[in-house]
Amino acid sequence: MTDSDKPQAPPAAKSSVRMIKVPGDRAGQRLDNFLLGQLKGAPRSLVYKLVRSGQVRVNGGRAKADRKLDGGEEVRIPPVNLNEIGDKAPPPASFLQRMEEAIVFEDAKLLVINKPTGVASHGGSGISHGAIETMRALRPNMNLELVHRLDRDTSGLLIIAKKRSALVELQALLREDHGGIQKRYLTLLAGRMPDGVMSVDAPLHVGLRQGGERHVQVNAIGKPSLSHFKVLERRGGQSYCEVRIETGRTHQIRVHAQHIGHPVAGDDKYGDPAVNKRFREQIGLKRLFLHAASLEFALDGGKTPYVLNAPLPPDLVDAMNKL
Repeated sequence: MTDSDKPQAPPAAKSSVRMIKVPGDRAGQRLDNFLLGQLKGAPRSLVYKLVRSGQVRVNGGRAKADRKLDGGEEVRIPPVNLNEIGDKAPPPASFLQRMEEAIVFEDAKLLVINKPTGVASHGGSGISHGAIETMRALRPNMNLELVHRLDRDTSGLLIIAKKRSALVELQALLREDHGGIQKRYLTLLAGRMPDGVMSVDAPLHVGLRQGGERHVQVNAIGKPSLSHFKVLERRGGQSYCEVRIETGRTHQIRVHAQHIGHPVAGDDKYGDPAVNKRFREQIGLKRLFLHAASLEFALDGGKTPYVLNAPLPPDLVDAMNKL
């Protein structure tokens, strides 16, 4: 690949007043999310500031950030110079290249990446460039939206919608009780799991620790959560498992694994520090051993099936081979 072929960081973002007509496929989208799609790379805090100050108008009038738009409405977007207001620099060219190479599937509706470990699904506090912001930089003329999220340290399949209709349909599938989207993960659990399939039906509650860190625990006041663990292989006294989840709660697999006494290898938040230390020293495992390996679903009312797969990353294969 020549230098001219490599993905380039977008130029500094400058704009003038724009009057944007809401496309029909964006009907029902919140104003703040619509603006984030129009103002590539803008922090959410800036979008809220523009709305609160009345600089953003819908059909000539003020509107709240959570206003749901109708197709054909006209949105006024004020001049914005992201660099002048202190926005983060665009993603480095090397990171853009890495994320371009992570794309495993793309069609007119969807873009799917095999997200590397250590990359957040979206930017936030202390995170300059998440997967969605980077893909928007790579596809500046597309309105890309995250369909779901993966933990920062979890690798694997992450779906991004290119069309509003696909986003709405996929989010409806995610809300189905018995898994409108079939999700299969691969993980290494500490210790010897019993044979067969172990189903963990335990509600999960998201709490906050001092400093604002999220911590999830099994708690009766939490949301219903169901995971199915199946041992594929045992090595070195550890259990290599397939996990299918019917709900998509924050840290679900990690907390359910901890709950049954077999935490995910390399899990610094919910795992056993002494066990993780042995994994680092003996098999060179320096990350969370959790990978979103496959997704199956159908769009267009069930008429268009998708079967997406991402193989176990080389570093996890290497760790397995050392057990």
